[in-house]
Amino acid sequence: MLDILPPTGARQFRRDESGSLTIFALLMFLCIVALVGIGIDYMRFENERADLQYTLDRAVLAAADLDQKEEPEAVVRSYLESADLLEHVTSIDVVNDVGYREVSATAMSEFPTQFMHLSGVDSLIAPAASTAEESVGLAEISIAMDVSTSIDLPALQAATKSIITKIGTKNGTWSNEVSFSLIPYSSQVNAGADLLKYYNLDRFHDHSHCVNFIDNEFSKPDLSLTRVLEQTAHFDPYTETKEPIEHPVCPIRDGSAILPFQNNETVLHDYVDGLTKLANPIVDEDSGLDNGANWGLILLDPGTQPVIENLATPVVKGGDGIVPEIFDNRPLPYNSNVLKVLILVSDGDNTDQHMLNPSRRTTMSDIWYNEDADRFSVFQSNGAPMYWWPHDNSWQDHAYGEGSSRCTTKGSKTECVNEAEPGNAVQLSYVQLLKNVSLEYIENNIFTHSASAYGQWESSAFSKKTAVAKDQRTKHVCKAAKDEGVIVFSVSVNAPASGQKVLENCASSASHYYDASAPDLTDAFTSIASSVRMLRLTQ
Repeated sequence: MLDILPPTGARQFRRDESGSLTIFALLMFLCIVALVGIGIDYMRFENERADLQYTLDRAVLAAADLDQKEEPEAVVRSYLESADLLEHVTSIDVVNDVGYREVSATAMSEFPTQFMHLSGVDSLIAPAASTAEESVGLAEISIAMDVSTSIDLPALQAATKSIITKIGTKNGTWSNEVSFSLIPYSSQVNAGADLLKYYNLDRFHDHSHCVNFIDNEFSKPDLSLTRVLEQTAHFDPYTETKEPIEHPVCPIRDGSAILPFQNNETVLHDYVDGLTKLANPIVDEDSGLDNGANWGLILLDPGTQPVIENLATPVVKGGDGIVPEIFDNRPLPYNSNVLKVLILVSDGDNTDQHMLNPSRRTTMSDIWYNEDADRFSVFQSNGAPMYWWPHDNSWQDHAYGEGSSRCTTKGSKTECVNEAEPGNAVQLSYVQLLKNVSLEYIENNIFTHSASAYGQWESSAFSKKTAVAKDQRTKHVCKAAKDEGVIVFSVSVNAPASGQKVLENCASSASHYYDASAPDLTDAFTSIASSVRMLRLTQ
């Protein structure tokens, strides 16, 4: 039998397992070296990518600065060139708008690997992208302020000056980014001759400057520059005064006109200090939040821009020069990175609004006046004699100053005597009459013969817009504002429940409504100012 087993040495070698750990260790070492190499490649890659991203971030931030005088794209390229990374830029995009700039840039770096190429990965791509934007926090603020007789005017003035300063100040200095329009109102709003002359007003007198808005003009934010607007008549339904009337429905007191688009703190504070209200505290004055809110919104609507441009154009260039020239492009368009805020302040509720009927705007009244003798006469056409002389409590057949005899009747007997009547009587138009005497004066001193006759005369000449209708108008104004993105704040200053409801419904939300007493008014305005400043912050 043959022996087929290998020699003893071969058999021992086959069974010997010594040295296998060394081989395994060598394999593991090679794996570790490979992993460390990959890690080194990634570390170097990430370092280069981070450097590229950091430089790109700094570049777009600097380029987006609105105070930057250089072209944004040139700024980005300059930053990357300084870091020796310009060759990696792939795109630079710049968006400029009014008070807004956005700069975006992308870059890509190809990093050659030192170890990973052994496994077939010759390079790694390091992308970088960055976007920066800056908004200067442009804001347009309209403040409609109730200056009716019941308001605590000193408290209102202090609070208004406080909110102007708080909103208008940025980083401790006064900002030119914010414009303020101040709208004092009572029954009506004195738009002022300078502002109103740019509208198509059906002017029939020059004594005051208010508009009787029609209902649909409260449902949209703009006021047409071409549609014929109805001028408010100049008359006083509140006091018993004569030459001049004390309190016309359209105010003419100093400081009663709208102050549009101002940003000078001193001018604004001086204006607020100059606000006045009717001195007679017992007068039951009308309140027109609807009119105040409507003018506040009109001054935020971009359709008013041509008017403000004229007001901002210097006199030497043919304009009025009463608005800072930097605001000649305001009101800015909606959704143009500008914050629009409407602030409404009232201590009451809407009440009936008195209006002269259109048919009386250019017609003659039934009242005659003798200026030399200071005598009124009232014409009555349904009998003879036909003229009532209130100074004499008698009926005569002519207006005082148009005859030479005076008659008295006792029973069925009439006696007439010759009597000199100095001066001449002139029939007054409604405009002439109402400019010089109030309605209460007419009732108590001219129509002394019959209360019913005065009632008939008044009802034929005047009409009213009811408080309920004015509440609806206010609601429509506020809805139109909110539909355009205008932020509406409302402040009730000890207002009755009905007034509080209107103001609360007007506000953009429950947190935008403030129920305050007069002593707390500054606190409420401070809270509003803080909210507005937060709204102006941009990322």
